[in-house]
Amino acid sequence: MHQHLKPIILSSLLLGFYIHSFAQSGFSNSPDSARFVTGDIDNFWKAFDHFKKDTSINTFGKEYIDIGSDGVKGFTPYRIRSADNLYKMVKKRQADYEKVRTSTLRIKEKEKQCRSTFYALKYLYPLAKFPPVYFVIGAYNSGGTSGDQGLFIGAEMQNNIDGLPGIVAHELIHFQQNLTGENPTLLQQSIIEGSADFIGELISGTRGDDAANNYGNAHTDRLCKEFVSIMNGTERNDWLYGTSKKDDRPNDLGYWMGYQITAHYYAKATDKKQAIYDILNIKNYTVFLKKSGYLDKYLK
Repeated sequence: MHQHLKPIILSSLLLGFYIHSFAQSGFSNSPDSARFVTGDIDNFWKAFDHFKKDTSINTFGKEYIDIGSDGVKGFTPYRIRSADNLYKMVKKRQADYEKVRTSTLRIKEKEKQCRSTFYALKYLYPLAKFPPVYFVIGAYNSGGTSGDQGLFIGAEMQNNIDGLPGIVAHELIHFQQNLTGENPTLLQQSIIEGSADFIGELISGTRGDDAANNYGNAHTDRLCKEFVSIMNGTERNDWLYGTSKKDDRPNDLGYWMGYQITAHYYAKATDKKQAIYDILNIKNYTVFLKKSGYLDKYLK
């Protein structure tokens, strides 16, 4: 992530699970149609400046959330949560918000690079839908997610805006995924996240979390043995969104594992565009794993 999404919060698919799997039909399949909306960032800083003049007054409801775009409305239920929650977070981490102000105001500079990932996806997956991308400022708990209204990027989390195209690409892939069901297994959720990293890398040229990738590559045998023993359960700790600290592993090794499975599936495919379609429309994750061949020697 892109420092990004992974260590930071539950994925878009875990909270309000699969809310976008049925939402794509309302958007165009032309990359040119996608809007990149940054006006909420300007609204936030106006509210922030008024807050600084009198920190006893919560300005973030009336001056930010209430007048916010559909992105703010979509980001509020599970991320911003409420004006009171945002106010408390700003009071607690005022200096952190100050540090990212300049970079958030430069986000609009990355629109062309982000849109180029949309063109790349259109080539690989002609059925792709391209929703608006909303850059909003939240409560320091989410780098990005997607929902009915489009893609939401937590601007305050983006310390390095050069990584934005990869973050947007990851969420764009989540938006395309044809998902069903609730309470996914560790295998399913790992493939969902890892495949978003894999295709996101194809279209943006940037890979996910270096810490998880480096650790996974250095401890592959041990991790594969552990993963196959628990992959059909729904416990995600030590693999997705958090660790028990039982060892020195970083967060979100499930992304690394899902990436490996997806990469092996794609590498074996003779028709690459069909492979992209398959990855975005997985019906049975156990069958997909089997076809990838990645964990075969651990499953015998």
